[in-house]
Amino acid sequence: MKVIKHWMLTAALAGCALGASAQNNPPQDGPPPGPPPEAVAACKDKAEGAKVQFKGRHGDTVNAICRKMGEVLAAMPEGMPPPPPQR
Repeated sequence: MKVIKHWMLTAALAGCALGASAQNNPPQDGPPPGPPPEAVAACKDKAEGAKVQFKGRHGDTVNAICRKMGEVLAAMPEGMPPPPPQR
């Protein structure tokens, strides 16, 4: 009976670890995720190339430049290369 409980616990922990890993590392097949909502909001009513600031995911202030990403204008942190051209 102890052996069965041990295997059940091991299987449950392995399942939790796989689930957590999948959340931190999105699948690589398919299009990349879009810009975060904060980056899009920072460029609302702005022109491409405008310098803006927004709060990052960890509450830090991000200095950024508004850049076109497909059909969306979003703030990209300063120093990042521009997005690749759309085909």
